[in-house]
Amino acid sequence: MYADAPSDSAPPEAVLPMDEAAMRAVDRATAALRRGEAVAIETADGSVGAAVSVESVAIDAVQRLVQLTGAAPVLAVTRRRATVLKLMGEGTGVVALSLPRCLTADEAHALADPEHRPDGDMPDGLTATAMDPGSRETAAVDLARLARLLPAAIVAPATGHTAAGHTGSAAEWAARHDLLLVRARDIADYRVHVVRTLRRVAEARVPLSGAENTSIAAFRPIDGGPEHLAIIVGNPVAGEPVLARLHSECFTGDLLGSLRCDCGQQLRGAIAEIARQGSGVLLYLAQEGRGIGLVNKLRAYRIQDRGFDTVDANEILGFEADERVYLPAAEMLRQLGFTAVRLMTNNPEKLRQLARCGIEVVERVPHIFPSNGHNEGYLRTKAERSGHMF
Repeated sequence: MYADAPSDSAPPEAVLPMDEAAMRAVDRATAALRRGEAVAIETADGSVGAAVSVESVAIDAVQRLVQLTGAAPVLAVTRRRATVLKLMGEGTGVVALSLPRCLTADEAHALADPEHRPDGDMPDGLTATAMDPGSRETAAVDLARLARLLPAAIVAPATGHTAAGHTGSAAEWAARHDLLLVRARDIADYRVHVVRTLRRVAEARVPLSGAENTSIAAFRPIDGGPEHLAIIVGNPVAGEPVLARLHSECFTGDLLGSLRCDCGQQLRGAIAEIARQGSGVLLYLAQEGRGIGLVNKLRAYRIQDRGFDTVDANEILGFEADERVYLPAAEMLRQLGFTAVRLMTNNPEKLRQLARCGIEVVERVPHIFPSNGHNEGYLRTKAERSGHMF
């Protein structure tokens, strides 16, 4: 049995009451970042500033931030990206990169985006400072992640602003500059809160080849994000350990039959095995590219084509090796009536994460398929660097 959940980990029901207005603010802020707009971020001490995504930043965006805030902006990147740039040692969190002069948009792109690599040394006078979890810089990077953009942002504080200062409240400052306002703490809580809003919105019988007694249930979060799906084969008995597979969507492997991964084999093989054993559920999770999104996965493929493995590629982009979360899977299982699973996986992290989310894993069921000439290195990396059990 895999039940090594630490005492401080709790299922979504145990967190603070949900603030739907705060969730809407985060959702709107992610949309604004994707459009290339600046957003205002308020921290716990009442201070406020503005941030814009590096990926969608325009040439004049830095100057606009300076005009908005009266301060020189910094570039906020993940510690992973700062390590790749040899500006910090190994670790997690967010790092602020700053210059004695004003950072330019081109410099921000070169530092944050591996597709715009600096041709020479780092800019003269570049300094790197680790940021606290509740900082505006950390919130801006987390917001970019939620927007499925590169995890980097250009951030500047509103000079001299505090909640009690002469410039008024953060909300007044944001309104005066026509910016959407979002609180740093709401960005940090967003992923947990949105899971609590998952609702089964549709279900239908969908006979599959080799698994004709199958239905599909769709679960939608309140933020209007992509739906997660439960593929229910046969008639699994609620309350009993269910044969289950957690499968993160893979457009290239599942739909196109890409040979770079084994995802398509795992998807179809899992459905076939569940049908052979009589019943079970496959959760099809909207977490493309180990949680970094399809666009960033394609970027990672380009980096791999330069000789890096899948773990290095994600870290070069500024992501963790695996950005997936399994709270949605746990919530879906609970709503389907299951609190214990026989989990089809080779990934020990899935065992640990489900246990952390309150789902008992009573058995690991190996789920292994042969490699091909294109994915041998990928599978070897999963075994050697991610601990997958083949």
